[in-house]
Amino acid sequence: MKQFITYLVLLFTTVAIAQTTVSGKVTNTSGEPVFGANVYLDGTYDGATTDEQGNFSFTTEETGQQTLIVSFLSYETKSITNEVTTFTDVQIKLREDVSVLDAVVISAGTFEANDNSKVSVLKPLDVVTTASALGDFVGALQTLPGTSTVAEDGRLFVRGGDAAETQIFIDGIRVFTPYSPTPNNMPTRGRYSPFLFDGITFSTGGYSAEYGQALSSVLLLNTIDEPDQEKTDISIMTVGGGLGHTEKWNNSSLSVNASYINLAPYIALFPDRNDWEKPYRGAQGEAVFRQKFDSGLLKFYAAFDTSNLELNQEDINYEEGIDFKLKNNNFYTNASYSGVLNNNWSIKTGLSYTVANTDVGIIDSDIDNKEHSAHFKLKLKKRFSSRFKLSFGAEQFLTDFNETYTDESISASYGFNNNISAVFAETDVVFSKKLALKAGLRGDYYNTTKRFDVAPRASLAYKTSKNGQVSLAYGNFFQTVSGDYLKFDNDLKTQNTQHYILNYQHVSDGRLFRAEAYRKAYDNLVLFDTDMASFDSDYTNEGSGYAQGLDVFWRDNKSLKNIDYWLSYSYLDTERQYLNYPEKAQPSFANTHNFSAVVKYWVDDWKSQLGLSYSYASGRPYTNPNRNGFLNETTKSYNSLSFNWAYLLSQQKILYFSVNNVLGFNNINGYQYSNTANANGNFNRQAILPAADQFFFVGFFWTISDDGKDNQLDNL
Repeated sequence: MKQFITYLVLLFTTVAIAQTTVSGKVTNTSGEPVFGANVYLDGTYDGATTDEQGNFSFTTEETGQQTLIVSFLSYETKSITNEVTTFTDVQIKLREDVSVLDAVVISAGTFEANDNSKVSVLKPLDVVTTASALGDFVGALQTLPGTSTVAEDGRLFVRGGDAAETQIFIDGIRVFTPYSPTPNNMPTRGRYSPFLFDGITFSTGGYSAEYGQALSSVLLLNTIDEPDQEKTDISIMTVGGGLGHTEKWNNSSLSVNASYINLAPYIALFPDRNDWEKPYRGAQGEAVFRQKFDSGLLKFYAAFDTSNLELNQEDINYEEGIDFKLKNNNFYTNASYSGVLNNNWSIKTGLSYTVANTDVGIIDSDIDNKEHSAHFKLKLKKRFSSRFKLSFGAEQFLTDFNETYTDESISASYGFNNNISAVFAETDVVFSKKLALKAGLRGDYYNTTKRFDVAPRASLAYKTSKNGQVSLAYGNFFQTVSGDYLKFDNDLKTQNTQHYILNYQHVSDGRLFRAEAYRKAYDNLVLFDTDMASFDSDYTNEGSGYAQGLDVFWRDNKSLKNIDYWLSYSYLDTERQYLNYPEKAQPSFANTHNFSAVVKYWVDDWKSQLGLSYSYASGRPYTNPNRNGFLNETTKSYNSLSFNWAYLLSQQKILYFSVNNVLGFNNINGYQYSNTANANGNFNRQAILPAADQFFFVGFFWTISDDGKDNQLDNL
């Protein structure tokens, strides 16, 4: 009996010795106790929660090396691995989780239009329901600050840069020919329908080192990753028709969209200032195929469009006008893959190919050009923690362009082969919920000039209050010369600009305010010594310039019931000497003041969405040869008020009406002067007017979907 009692004592003593007490205190980085934190040994049921003083204590029978886990909402989870006997009176400090919604966001120079973004200035729906946009994403972006109103062109002119300084990417891959060609004084449109996109990032400066070959701006379009359901969209319009369909399978989906536009019936009802022989006719087709894998997503995108027109345009120097013919075929395709690798590595890669053929006839001259372009990119990203991420990659741009010019007396051919290799690296460092840094470096090598350019870039954001933050950005940007001049002189160097940006942003309960000041310094801009760029012009890179200004944006969808509106204003001070400019001057595409107001009102009783969009732009410079000086006068201010009405006939059927410039403002885009003086020694002129002061549109849109609720309101 005595031996048995001795055995029990030894047994209980062994068990007691095997139990270890784990204890300590949990505080935040300011030394304040964290109440309710979960503390436990990984892979066991042994643990406790902290009390009001941040203290915890529990016992465990585990021995050897163990991992102590400490977690609490809005803080980073902390892991400590050591011998379990060392977990006594442990002092643990938790850092704030910087991935929470109220954390600082790099915002300098960037507008998000994405449902998944922390701070979206616009939603995908806004891009195509803006009255003045007529379903064109470029038109909607022109209501944002930083853009200039160049009504006769239609492309994006950003912060004193010409349209060639803005580059467009689809799923991260370059689009080489994003706009449809048009005659003079007729605005172009983006080639690609918003039907297939759900995210847009419009950067007006200071953008990531990942993106190059853009002096002023990049526009990133992201196709839908996964459609929510199968559906068919049918469109019947006064200018044509369209058909779209989405099909889903277990791990894949296919979306297609096709449209046909013919302006002949419309022009017969509403003649414009042109004498049309063949009004614009065009067809477009797009498709996105998606394949999901366990650790990634593969997407194939393809788009084809063709257009044809023939007309006679007024010209002060040709009594009979100028005959203009245009035929264009364009095909663009890309493939992209994004996926997760091991150990917090991720990969994004893709390639694109473009083939474009444009045939232009002007009076007795014929210009035929062909372009083949390709882009390949590989990007790797390592997430070390929520506070530190590193990405790096490489890409290749290839362009083969050839043009033939023929008239009664001459036949000439010219073109270029442009081969650009690039590498980039960038790091994201989040110091706290209040402070974040993005820093990167980019290098581009140009095969034609054997030149290597290095471009550092950095952005810093600091959260000044719960809803406000300040951002700073600096960047050096290089871009090869536009093909309009490179085709005549292959030895031209890259153009350069530096961006300096100061941004303030305040977001609170459906309201957003942004104010951004910037400065851009240009160098190595193209100059030539003739009235127009030609094969016999003398080209140099001796041009320079600057652009500086202030952009302000306000959006509010809470203050007024069923009303969503935004206001934007831009002030631009810019001068440059480039192209055939004899001196520095405010360029003819730049407005000093730009203002836009967009209002959307949902009327329940009418089952309707009503929209208004107003645009104002101060006059743009032009040269009056009857006075001394270059770009010595300005046009009158531009004004336009547009209206749209979407009426739900039923949940899936919409009748849509819109009119641009509803008040019929007589806008003047500039003046053309005669080549020779009259008897009084003066040069006669005529105003360059829009082809039409107004444009009317009526359409019927019908959606057939699985849930019986989806409609095309987000595409109008």
